[in-house]
Amino acid sequence: MRRRTAKKNIILPDPKFKDVEVTKFVNNLMIDGKKNIAFNIFYDSIEIISQKTEENGLDVWRKAIENITPAVEVKSRRVGGATFQIPTPVRESRRKSLAVKWLIKYAQSRNEKTMSEKLAGEIMAASKEEGGAFKKKEDTHRMAEANKAFSHFRF
Repeated sequence: MRRRTAKKNIILPDPKFKDVEVTKFVNNLMIDGKKNIAFNIFYDSIEIISQKTEENGLDVWRKAIENITPAVEVKSRRVGGATFQIPTPVRESRRKSLAVKWLIKYAQSRNEKTMSEKLAGEIMAASKEEGGAFKKKEDTHRMAEANKAFSHFRF
């Protein structure tokens, strides 16, 4: 048992939108500590979204994150020599974290030219409830639904 819980790091809001969630997203987007480049990629993709949809790019991004946020996930648990996939509800902080990671992962695997275009494309797809990240959420929910019979093994 732990003696005390780990303290949360204080994350400062981003310079342009003054939003902490944007900074968390950029921190996940960042590679090799290049935060300035990550901010530029994010801001460029928000700009691309604003041009293509004639809506506020940040609102589209928020809607995309909301659409791909999972409510349940499955965790493996050994019971009597057999391994069961047990559906468990997801904590709020982990929900956001999973949504952000899925969005970035599926944006990287797209076929556009620059990362800004890839990210913009995936954000627009997720806001319309399509694309790789949204499919991942649906698959996670489907797997939890299929294994609902084992939920009494929950820990």
